Amino acid sequence: MESLTAAEQREFQSRMERKQMKEFMGMFSGLVNHCFDSCIDDFTTKSLVARETGCVSRCVKKFMAGSERIGARFQEQQAQMMNQPPPGR
Repeated sequence: MESLTAAEQREFQSRMERKQMKEFMGMFSGLVNHCFDSCIDDFTTKSLVARETGCVSRCVKKFMAGSERIGARFQEQQAQMMNQPPPGR
């Protein structure tokens, strides 16, 4: 990054932000689709029934807990990789 000009650094930052937003929106869309498909099956009322509300809440909590766990494991793996000497040494 040090070899980039200020304009190139801003462009790089902008691209990274767009990429992160796209990834977040994809993950959010996947969560919405999964929880909707898993929990919503009564289309006779305008609002969610209690069972559906509870199911959606559990679905989102489970997804968030899984995401946190994956993130923690990823960080652990990153730390281990940083502490290991490169192969061939």
